[in-house]
Amino acid sequence: MPEYKAPLRDMQFILNDVFHVEKLWQTLTTTQEVTPDLADAILEEGAKICENELLPLNRSGDEEGCQFDNGVVTTPKGFKAAYQTYVENGWQGLGGDTEYGGQGMPKMLTAMFEEMLYSANCSFTLYPALTSGACLAVHAHASEELKTTYLPKMYEGVWAGAMCLTEPHCGTDLGLIRTKAIPAEEGGYKITGTKIFITGGEQDLSENIIHLVLAKLPDAPAGTRGISLFLVPKIKVNDDGSLGDGNGVSCGSIEHKMGIKASSTCVMNFDDAHGYLIGEPHKGLAAMFTMMNYERLSIGLQGIGLGEISYQNALAYAKERIQGRAATGAQQKDKAADSILVHPDVRRMLLTQKAYNEGARCFAAYTAMQLDVAKGHPDEKERAKAHALVSLLTPVAKAYFTDRGFDVCVLGQQVLGGHGFIREWGQEQYVRDARIAQIYEGTNGIQALDLMGRKVVSNHGELFHQFYEEVSVFADSQDFDPLPSMKHLLKEHLELLKDCTEKVIGKSKEDPNIVGSASCDYLNLFGLTAYTYMWARMISVVEPETEFGQSKIKTAEFFLNKILPEAKAYASKVLAGADSLMAISEEEF
Repeated sequence: MPEYKAPLRDMQFILNDVFHVEKLWQTLTTTQEVTPDLADAILEEGAKICENELLPLNRSGDEEGCQFDNGVVTTPKGFKAAYQTYVENGWQGLGGDTEYGGQGMPKMLTAMFEEMLYSANCSFTLYPALTSGACLAVHAHASEELKTTYLPKMYEGVWAGAMCLTEPHCGTDLGLIRTKAIPAEEGGYKITGTKIFITGGEQDLSENIIHLVLAKLPDAPAGTRGISLFLVPKIKVNDDGSLGDGNGVSCGSIEHKMGIKASSTCVMNFDDAHGYLIGEPHKGLAAMFTMMNYERLSIGLQGIGLGEISYQNALAYAKERIQGRAATGAQQKDKAADSILVHPDVRRMLLTQKAYNEGARCFAAYTAMQLDVAKGHPDEKERAKAHALVSLLTPVAKAYFTDRGFDVCVLGQQVLGGHGFIREWGQEQYVRDARIAQIYEGTNGIQALDLMGRKVVSNHGELFHQFYEEVSVFADSQDFDPLPSMKHLLKEHLELLKDCTEKVIGKSKEDPNIVGSASCDYLNLFGLTAYTYMWARMISVVEPETEFGQSKIKTAEFFLNKILPEAKAYASKVLAGADSLMAISEEEF
């Protein structure tokens, strides 16, 4: 069975040395009671539950999968007991509002824990992750009565949450949804419709499931302007908080999938189910996006988590597997052959994994920091600045983390050769589990369109220039003594990204297709530049005299020499225009 050890040393380095969280958390009104010692303790205990409780269920959960029988969904053996351990130890409410029973921990910390969860057991993690996201939407937009009724039980984990957006005929274009909400005589609304691909829509882990459902009122305007958001419990909740009768919510079937087999992906039917409006009528999509920014970062963490365990297992295999001799001569003369770690191509794969994982972990913390600042900074201007950065960075984090996370899992599989294709070694499961992260919560192509179209072109680069100024000031303020080439390369690629940004904005006025044609390559260019910024921040504070510091410096040098050069190819494709994409007719395909 694959082994996993949470990368606590790297997480602590990022929090304490790179982002100086002790000072930051004292500044924010929401985190003043959080200390580095407390954060270390939480991460250490989180590592234990991930390594000891969840990891052992990962392969067996994949083999068994969820079972469906006449509307009842059963999770794999061991999941229910693990879930009880998880919630009884307070992990579900780790980031929740203390007013309603949560623990109020910063997103920077909960993101680190989420990464561990995804490494240990991706399918299991999706259940509490969806609950956390649902809590965010309820907390931000629901009435006080709904928050008081539902949040404590959801933070406790006794009730779970699910997000119901997609319908059989529409996914990305939610303006086409047909689910209806009719005002009920007794108050609230009657919700009728069918939703598909609903993660955790039905399961046997929690006493109740709280569905957040997008639907349209009778007088709704056409398109996305007519979408409202409703809270629909699987089981009705009585006035005293106890559970009552069923609520017209049923599971029609579960999907049989390539990966994440122990996560129930459900077809959900709502038949005059009683629901409650969250937020204002016809403003449901905006309310849902409160949840989506966090959920998209969470799915990005899925890519990082699976990439990390794939790397750890590939590295362990490479150290043990003997095959051939080093080009410079035998390194392990007492053995019939050297370990494959002596071969440059194996090192290329492992270092690519390591460089992407560590760059991503730092960028995830940086993005989470913006969420924390946007929520709790006492200065309104700082909150607004952080909120703007969240908008810009979220599609990059979701798409780039998951694209590179999948690549990293494939590399891990490749290091194992034929064993990487065999179930017992575990690597093929990581490839299968990682693949979905590029698709759900908005496909990565949609993330790229969101970045290029909404977050860059539509505001004439205003959000981008905020990021550009921050990185530029940082680059000018540092010498990067352990790795002097960092300064020049960071500034060079930042200017390359700026040039592409301005040229696409300019061309978009005369060619509407330029946004779509440039978007994916632009996101990859942005991701590489952002990772370069993260590596620069790490190198600027690393201690070169330590083994940890030397590992960082050498990994950063590999990133600059062997990965970053891809940026110029992406820039070339961004600037190539849309003509070659759009010239071919439908008949010529």
